[in-house]
Amino acid sequence: MIVAIDGPAGAGKSTVTRKLAKRLGFMFLDTGAMYRAVTLVALENEIPLDDNEQLAEIAKTIELTFDEDTVFINGQDKSAEIRTPEVTRKIKSVADAVEVREHLVALQRRIAATGDFVSEGRDQGTVAFPEAECKIFLTASTRFRAIRRALQLKESGKNVTVEEVISDMNIRDYNDENRRVGRLMKADDAVEVNTDNKTINDVVDELEQIVKGRIANAPA
Repeated sequence: MIVAIDGPAGAGKSTVTRKLAKRLGFMFLDTGAMYRAVTLVALENEIPLDDNEQLAEIAKTIELTFDEDTVFINGQDKSAEIRTPEVTRKIKSVADAVEVREHLVALQRRIAATGDFVSEGRDQGTVAFPEAECKIFLTASTRFRAIRRALQLKESGKNVTVEEVISDMNIRDYNDENRRVGRLMKADDAVEVNTDNKTINDVVDELEQIVKGRIANAPA
C-alpha cells in the first residue's frame, strides 16, 4: 500500500510522515531528500544549476541510501548538508529539470514497489503515485510553517528569524506552485489536513485514522 502525503514546505510532513510510518508498520520514503541530494552534489562539484544534462547525470548515477533520519550520498552521511538554506534556495532549478524528475520519480516507484510505504513530497499523489490507495494533503498557515522551520534550523545550529524564513518560504511556495513539472497541488481525491495549533501526535492520530479508514474500506 502507498500512502502519498503532499503539502507545502514547513507543514510538518517529514516529522509526521515518519511517525505515521512507524505506527502503521510501513516504510518511509523522503522524496524531497532526493532532490536536495542532487542539488548538494551539483553545488559541491560547481556544476551550473542550469546544466540539465549534468544534473540528470547526477540523478541517474548518485547512490542514495536512507537509514531512519539519516541520508547517505555515495556512502557519506549528508543529512545536515542537504537541509541548509543554500540548498533550499537552489533546489528549484533541480526540481524543474525534467530529466532529473523523471529519474527520481522512477526511483521512487521502484522503491515503493518493494513494500508498504508512506511517501511525502510535493507531487506524490498527482505524479509519482496517482493510483495511491490513500492521499493526504498536509497544510498550515505560513507563519506556523515558518516557526517550525526556524526551530528546525536552530536545532541544527543555524540561527534565523521567523521573518527571514517567511520571506524564503513565500518564494519557495510560489516556485513550488509554478514549476513546469511536478508542481505542488492537491490531488482531487486527497484528504486535506491543516496542522495549525495541533501537536505532532494530534496530527499523526488524525492521519492514522484516515489511513485505517481507507484500509478498512479497501476491496477484499
